[in-house]
Amino acid sequence: MANELMEDLRWRGLLYQQTDEQGLEKLLDEKKVTLYCGVDPTADSMHIGHIVPMLTLRRFQMHGHKPTLLVGGATGMIGDPSGRSEERVLQTPEQVDKNVQGIRAQLERIFDFDSGEENAAQLVNNRDWIGELTLIDFLRDYGKLLTVNYMLAKDNVASRLEEGISYTEFSYMLMQAADFDHLYRNYGVQVQIGGSDQWGNITTGLEVLRKTHDEEVNAFGFTIPLVTKADGTKFGKSAGGAVWLDANKTSPYEFYQFWINTADADVVKYLKIFTFLSREEIEALAEKVETEPHLREAQKTLAAEMTRLVHGEAALEQAVRITEALFKGDLKALTVAEMKDAFKDVPTAEMAKEDMNIVDFIVAAKVSPSKRQAREDIQNGAISFNGEKVQDLDYTVDAKDRLDDAFTIVRRGKKNYTMVQYK
Repeated sequence: MANELMEDLRWRGLLYQQTDEQGLEKLLDEKKVTLYCGVDPTADSMHIGHIVPMLTLRRFQMHGHKPTLLVGGATGMIGDPSGRSEERVLQTPEQVDKNVQGIRAQLERIFDFDSGEENAAQLVNNRDWIGELTLIDFLRDYGKLLTVNYMLAKDNVASRLEEGISYTEFSYMLMQAADFDHLYRNYGVQVQIGGSDQWGNITTGLEVLRKTHDEEVNAFGFTIPLVTKADGTKFGKSAGGAVWLDANKTSPYEFYQFWINTADADVVKYLKIFTFLSREEIEALAEKVETEPHLREAQKTLAAEMTRLVHGEAALEQAVRITEALFKGDLKALTVAEMKDAFKDVPTAEMAKEDMNIVDFIVAAKVSPSKRQAREDIQNGAISFNGEKVQDLDYTVDAKDRLDDAFTIVRRGKKNYTMVQYK
């Protein structure tokens, strides 16, 4: 009989490569296992591409298994060549430490660390053991286990040979293999998971385990497929770049908007991958995509589930409030900070802090293309300042219209916004 958890992962499209499919299912049927996934602190925040393996690990925890989250304080100082065409810029130890703290806080939102249960998540930093190895220890204990030919055959190295790869990044897979060996010995970790670009590192870890243990090694690995969009474009990017979990890099409103703008062709797939909704709930939403796509129930659910998970209930409520206010054109319902957040990506104009007639102002700000059009727009009620409609051609734009004495939101028509910023 197939393992219930693995069947669920298959249905969600979360299984790609496996080192021993039958062996892993047998292990999961026999006992609760400890498994791990790693993330290198190359920045002080993860982005949404990082969290697919993490959410998969969380699914194991929900079935009683014990997740180990490895933050690569050591490997992050070296740089994983996987999926890259050039060398990483090396970071200082201080920057790596700062990044570790940022990532740790984000993982604590996803996993249950403090339940007191046997399957409570544990967080480890590979700098605690790799940092204690001398160069000679590393070369003798691990370097002798693999041939250069074996390492050159791995895709993450082979793909870099034409452009060139430093010995530093070449050694990365051996360092990650040392992690698996350490966790197997000291934490009872038997399974490693990762994105599809980690296949070479995972299989190298299993090869090292086989060579460092006399008994038969009962360890496994699997990868998760790369998340893609139906149109073939890269997942995880917005107009502003990567979608980060850090609220200071991607605000909860922007985060919510990223998910709510998911195409109908992708939304059911993302509900399976990113949310913990049941199969029945997702299938019900899939039916609504087919029968009532205009209501966008699936997108709203996806956006709510992800924003709540990453940023919490209060941040979700704020994101929904901003979204509804913009949809209704009711800017007065927003705080100054919320307006600034909501309009950070709209067209901007820079003006001096001086009183100006409304016609001259909206032409100078390129809201209307000419004075004639500007007068027509004003008289027709198409112009509003910070949510207040203005139809007086003699209106003076002055300090009262400057929010925080720094910006004014001008709307022309229903959806055309401009943020006027002041020098």
